[in-house]
Amino acid sequence: MDSSPDQIIKELPGFIRVYKDGRYQKLAGTDTVPAGVDPSSGVQSKDVTISPLSVRLYIPKPNVKKLPLLIYYHGGGFIIETAASPVYHNFLNLVAAKSNVVIVSVNYRTAPDHPVPVCMNDSWEAIKWVAQHVNGNGPESWLNEYADFGNVFLAGDSAGANIAHHMAIRVGSENPGRIVKLQGIILLHPYFWGKERVGSESDGHPLKAFVDDLWKFAHPETSGVDDPLINPDMDPKVSDLGCSRVLVFVAEEDILKDRGWYYTDILGKNGWRGEIEVVEDKGENHVYFLNNLSAENACTMRIKICTFINNQA
Repeated sequence: MDSSPDQIIKELPGFIRVYKDGRYQKLAGTDTVPAGVDPSSGVQSKDVTISPLSVRLYIPKPNVKKLPLLIYYHGGGFIIETAASPVYHNFLNLVAAKSNVVIVSVNYRTAPDHPVPVCMNDSWEAIKWVAQHVNGNGPESWLNEYADFGNVFLAGDSAGANIAHHMAIRVGSENPGRIVKLQGIILLHPYFWGKERVGSESDGHPLKAFVDDLWKFAHPETSGVDDPLINPDMDPKVSDLGCSRVLVFVAEEDILKDRGWYYTDILGKNGWRGEIEVVEDKGENHVYFLNNLSAENACTMRIKICTFINNQA
């Protein structure tokens, strides 16, 4: 039996490899790009530290009017990726330009050094930091000058969509309209899960064990896949969702697809009375839109996000 320090004791393919001596190697999401000016769109970005986390801010070409504010949470299974990852930087440059929106991309801390729920706490701290700018005298000039705090949205993909959902509940239950005027949330291929199968899910799906394992690695103290942090159907506060509009995207080939559709049922049966729309992209897999920005479905998604944020008919 291999007893060397280099023995691999745990591996989540495409995410992380853990060695016997406690070292780990993240297998993706470690590349970064600097903030700056995007030459193709003119969108400006910069990084701001908010101890113990940071955010990357985006503003489209300077405008005389206040712009909607989008707070974005990146995906990566609560384990990989950052706000400076090339896929997120490139994607959010396009979203900022298309939707004419100010973006706060949250660089929350990730597992295993910082297991769930650290990411949730960091994400809430980011919202509280944003709220310091409501009266135009916060620490960050871009938010003071450009952001419309009466027109705030939360969004994220995969694990980030999960975080956006939970932040919307906290806005609804802890801050009911006093500071953050949350208009809607945008959930892109949300990472929700649960013990009971829904829709077309089956116990025999080749990725089921992986999805289970990913959650338990990111949150070692979890009660399991029916933990309210991963299964909104088990959350007694789900009806506190602090917005009136929800837009969900799912992908036809994604194992998580049916959880996105089921989210509508969960909100409805728990008494949430807002408007929800689910869009399914045919022939696509999980978070395809990050790696193929020019795909027809990815372009259509960004148009739909723009329409949702700007409340266009």
